Amino acid sequence: MGVSLSVLASGSRGNSAIVQSTRTRILVDAGVSCREIHKRMKLAGEDPHSLSAIVITHEHSDHVSGLAVLAKKLKIPVFMTGPTHQAWSRAVRDEKGEYPEVSELEFFSAGRRFQIGDIEITPFTIPHDAADPVGFTFRSEGVKVGIATDLGFMPSNVCDHLRGCDVLVIESNHDLEMLRVGPYPWSVKQRVMSRVGHLSNAALAEFLGTHYDGSASYIVLAHISEQNNHPELARQAALAALGAKQTLWGNQVMLAAQEAPTEAIRL
Repeated sequence: MGVSLSVLASGSRGNSAIVQSTRTRILVDAGVSCREIHKRMKLAGEDPHSLSAIVITHEHSDHVSGLAVLAKKLKIPVFMTGPTHQAWSRAVRDEKGEYPEVSELEFFSAGRRFQIGDIEITPFTIPHDAADPVGFTFRSEGVKVGIATDLGFMPSNVCDHLRGCDVLVIESNHDLEMLRVGPYPWSVKQRVMSRVGHLSNAALAEFLGTHYDGSASYIVLAHISEQNNHPELARQAALAALGAKQTLWGNQVMLAAQEAPTEAIRL
């Protein structure tokens, strides 16, 4: 079967993806409801009960809103950093003040590799306004998948971790002009544009044109804002930056969507 990636949902209303090898299936974030994750996995031809584990990037609701129910129903390990767990637990306490139950909770730290089944995972720190946000790279069967969304800029450590990826899922959140003239309050606009906010089309284009090594077969543009961006603007900015790096077999640009899962990328 090999290694594959499916983005189930991507955007400000919820994020989730599956990275899988021949023997292991990992859900990355659970930012839509348990029911919706089940529905989208089935649309993608996947059985939710085949998941091996859930890994969490950070505690914002669009990445964890379905986590408590999903973890309870599937009874599979959940991996997150200690500070992320503390922030998530405080945010989702019930009316009695009781914290959510996770039957198998595992902690990791940014910069320290760990293993789930036959997939090696490297979490790395990203600049975002959360307790301890991370991106991930996944390695199995000679394939490397990188996921980096929810970051205000591209620091050197992130660029380093994303070298050599065969599939790269990366944020292209907003068009700067659309954000500036859009409906958000100024305080929210400042937060989105800050160095702990979200990556603009222009910032991603700068990365793709300068620091990106051109190694990926597929680049998936993710977390595209419905209010402050348009998929075609994001795509055209990425294509222009890639230039000659894009070939028939390399650097094919795909768009992750909020409403439906992407077609699985298989390597």
